Amino acid sequence: MRYLDKLVSIVVPVHNAEKYLSKTIESVRAQTYPDWELILVDDCSKDGTSELYETLLEENIIVIKLPTNAGAATARNTGLTQAHGRYLAFLDADDIWRPEKLEQQLKYMKKNGVGFVFSSYEYGD
Repeated sequence: MRYLDKLVSIVVPVHNAEKYLSKTIESVRAQTYPDWELILVDDCSKDGTSELYETLLEENIIVIKLPTNAGAATARNTGLTQAHGRYLAFLDADDIWRPEKLEQQLKYMKKNGVGFVFSSYEYGD
């Protein structure tokens, strides 16, 4: 597989995330860094999560539905097999990013020649 040099592949394991997933996706759409693909891996959700996918038909959003419930690790690994980006980012279905997250992390990585970064988090209710 040929990876796209500037693309960030964002892998999101999804299980019964109807309550949160829209905000999570909007936080990705709001990124100041424009070169991303969002890979949502549905781990057999039983709530209304599946109905949300119908509204997400965009070129840079991929939805994969697992045939059986296998857990978050399997969902992440499945998403990785579909990633086209040089960079990988993991995001949980109930988390949101600040708009400049990807841009700041990639800038830091390139400036300092590092291959892995992470950031802190804060709780929100």
